[in-house]
Amino acid sequence: MALIKDIYSPTFYDRLADSLQAEVSGFNKTTFLRQIFTPAFATMEWKQRLKHTTQVLHTFFPVVFPESVALLPRIINRLKADGFREGRLEFMFLPDYIETYGLHDFDNAVHALEFTTQYISCEFAVRPFLLKYGERMMQQMLQWSSHPSSSVRRLASEGSRPRLPWGLGVPALKKDPSPILPILENLKNDPSESVRRSVANNLNDISKDHPELVLHLAATWKNTTPETNAILKHACRTLLKQSHPAALSHFGLASTQLEVSGFEVLTPQVSIGSNLEFRFVVQNKADTARTIRLEYALYYRKHKGQLSKKVFKISERIYGPGEMAVIVRKQSFRTITTRTFYVGEHQVAVLVNGQETKTQTFTLVASILEFSGTE
Repeated sequence: MALIKDIYSPTFYDRLADSLQAEVSGFNKTTFLRQIFTPAFATMEWKQRLKHTTQVLHTFFPVVFPESVALLPRIINRLKADGFREGRLEFMFLPDYIETYGLHDFDNAVHALEFTTQYISCEFAVRPFLLKYGERMMQQMLQWSSHPSSSVRRLASEGSRPRLPWGLGVPALKKDPSPILPILENLKNDPSESVRRSVANNLNDISKDHPELVLHLAATWKNTTPETNAILKHACRTLLKQSHPAALSHFGLASTQLEVSGFEVLTPQVSIGSNLEFRFVVQNKADTARTIRLEYALYYRKHKGQLSKKVFKISERIYGPGEMAVIVRKQSFRTITTRTFYVGEHQVAVLVNGQETKTQTFTLVASILEFSGTE
């Protein structure tokens, strides 16, 4: 299986060096490749290789940041001309360069971020600037929210998320997200789907600390446009998974006159590496059409025997009067790096419009391979 770090391959660096040599005065391809492929390179993970590329590149750039960062537009244009498409993950070292060497030079760095994000997203690189410059950086991001480029507008929203995954946290925005709201107001009807999705993700972040603020905004924005309604549904996904009463009410997800029957675990004993399988029947008992949101909750057994709940969405659609459906679902217990499975009793429950209606137990056992490995 290919590893993400392997995007930094000899072929990539060979082509990159050719592009750099055409634009950077005094650049030497042989020296560059020798500095990249040090004895330690093979053991570096992806982020280490990214940072290593930034540092090696810096040895060929002018020491003074305004002079070095002025090379980036020329380099990016050359990369495009040489067939390197926009958005390739390998080029995350370009915003990393701005973040690493330009944090002391707000004006030149901001100009570089604005240009560079139109080639490769700078959402992570803006985070140190938010931490250092606070209100000044937020004013800049507000300006970006009206930029002609959708990539720059997306940066205004994605970069200002209070809880950007894999990015630096911004405690001030977690505590008080009000500086973000004018940005999101500007972008709520953006023509770009990627920008609107970023608005939804930002609001979802805010909802984890300030649910009432997001619900108030949802009430204000409701039915502005179909696209804005879609933003709000995605923005409230965490609140809906938490069965937040006001969120369920906002989207008309009442749990009355809905029936779950025939809930059965088809695999009462599940080996690690295989799947839990279950089924149930849901019916709209009302004499009018109803929107039904179906979810299931896995109560994972933890190391000390306690159970930890995680909710998974199945579907959400309109059911006609009396309509029923048979739902069959699988849940993988294949070993992954982000979760450790513990043998013993687990639980699975069905949720209908946020209401937990049925719970069944099943037993997780070690796989055959794990048994043989302990003998």
